[in-house]
Amino acid sequence: MNAELQAVLWAAVTLGIYLAALRLYRACRVWWLSPLLVTWVLCGVLIVVFHTAYRDYLRGTSWLVSLIGPTTVAFAIPIHENRALIRKYWVLLLIGTVAGSAISFGSAWALAWLFHLSPEMQASLLPRSITTPFAMTVSQDLGGLPELTAAFTAITGLFGAAIGEGVMSWLPLRSSFARGAFFGMGAHGAGVAKAREIGEEEGAVAGLIMVFAGLLNVLAVVLFVHLRG
Repeated sequence: MNAELQAVLWAAVTLGIYLAALRLYRACRVWWLSPLLVTWVLCGVLIVVFHTAYRDYLRGTSWLVSLIGPTTVAFAIPIHENRALIRKYWVLLLIGTVAGSAISFGSAWALAWLFHLSPEMQASLLPRSITTPFAMTVSQDLGGLPELTAAFTAITGLFGAAIGEGVMSWLPLRSSFARGAFFGMGAHGAGVAKAREIGEEEGAVAGLIMVFAGLLNVLAVVLFVHLRG
């Protein structure tokens, strides 16, 4: 099979799996049927089964990365829709986002130090706790590999959504605001999906926290890179 046909085929397979997974998720509304998880796992299995090099897979699907720009702009929509909630709780949102970002970067740095990761791997791991479009931007600015960061981000989100409800039962999170913030900061996109399963306000707060954390981290890294020269 020539390279062009293989690229088209992988793009079609990826989109087909995603659309099927999205339809299934909308019908069942359970986090483990998240289109992100299902597409990621099935494409990974197919790549291994057909002995396809990752660079050959990327040749057909890298154009999807260009959609990250419009996706980032679309994050303004939930901010506008929940502006009343922001006005009411902006202090808590700010404190929670700053504290959560500091903890996520600190834990990522500790993991990188523990496993003696290279500087490039460290830069790829650090933004793992913010949503993918922002995480890939931060990774690139820090000198990491955006594609690898996307994988770290997906693992973090899916793991957080998987264990989040169990962990939450041990914590004194009595308000819907606290529960939403917990999932939005700890598991970004997958966490928002999980929070929406719990309640409407939990989902709205989780989405806001996810967007705020992404914006805050991008601004912090831009400042850091500027100061570093």
